[in-house]
Amino acid sequence: MKDIPLTLYVVDDDEALRRSLLLLLFSQGLAVQAFDSGEAFLEVVDMRQPGCVILDLRMGGMNGLEVFERLRTGHSPLVTVFLSGHGDIPTAIEAVRRGAYDWVTKPDTQQLLDKLPAAIVEARSRGQALRLWQELTPREREVARLVGLGQPNKEIARVLVPPCGPRSVETHRANIFNKLQCANDNELGRWLAAHPWLD
Repeated sequence: MKDIPLTLYVVDDDEALRRSLLLLLFSQGLAVQAFDSGEAFLEVVDMRQPGCVILDLRMGGMNGLEVFERLRTGHSPLVTVFLSGHGDIPTAIEAVRRGAYDWVTKPDTQQLLDKLPAAIVEARSRGQALRLWQELTPREREVARLVGLGQPNKEIARVLVPPCGPRSVETHRANIFNKLQCANDNELGRWLAAHPWLD
């Protein structure tokens, strides 16, 4: 898989820590943007593009969980790694349960460096999935979701608007498998479940 250019975003209202992280990540050869608030980050970020967000849990204004919820409800492919103080560890674990990728205890920069490569691999994987999904037509995306739920061709043909024949559904199904590189209905279902942020 060809590497996709990614941006890392650091969102933290602690200026000293933010500068420290910027220097650390720049030294790793990574493209980084920093923001001092969740509001400033959300104003600028393109939520449809893959990347990594290093997000502080506790900030003035919007806290990290509120920012993450905006990304989640916006079906953003951005990979979120939370920065957590020791007292916030249960909250960080809950955030991972809700879909965040991972969390790091502040100010353990080595822990962050250790976890970032896997987060970047995940971001690239999401970028690749998004690119494949965008190759589908709107009708193929509709059909894909129904196929992924295990619906038979006749039922899919009946519920589509406007409706079509089962043979057309079969053609769509073949195109979907080809474009998404899935072998069968079960594989497509697993692929969709692994990428819940897709529109």
